[in-house]
Amino acid sequence: MKLENTQKLNGDIVANIEKDLRYISGIIKQKGREMLANYKITPPQFVALQWLFEDGDMTIGELSTKMYLACSTTTDLVDRMEKNLLVERVKDPNDRRVVRIHLLEEGNRIIDEVIKKRQAYLEEVLKDFSGEEVLLLQNNLMKLHQEMR
Repeated sequence: MKLENTQKLNGDIVANIEKDLRYISGIIKQKGREMLANYKITPPQFVALQWLFEDGDMTIGELSTKMYLACSTTTDLVDRMEKNLLVERVKDPNDRRVVRIHLLEEGNRIIDEVIKKRQAYLEEVLKDFSGEEVLLLQNNLMKLHQEMR
């Protein structure tokens, strides 16, 4: 059911959707932190590793922009991850002035394991949903995400 241009969403409905999304986000963040307790990385390091995992090598500036952090903060973050052999700095073959952050095997392994644990958690949460409800949820979340971009 698509809303007509003249029809507006009820303010209470929008408020409840925003509240539910905020609470869901908080729960996901908390569960994620609990899962990270078994690894030698911090939540911001995990976010950085996720960006590198999903988007590939990038500069400190690009990573800073994606994480909404100052370049100096991101540099410190990358320094610590480099010491833990999660990432390495590599010179761009096309422009030696550019240094890119590259995800190493250990960083890949951690991301892969944590994402699988997150998916298993979500699968457990969704166990009482019907197949139709899961597909509807997936489609609506995808549509919401596309509209927000």
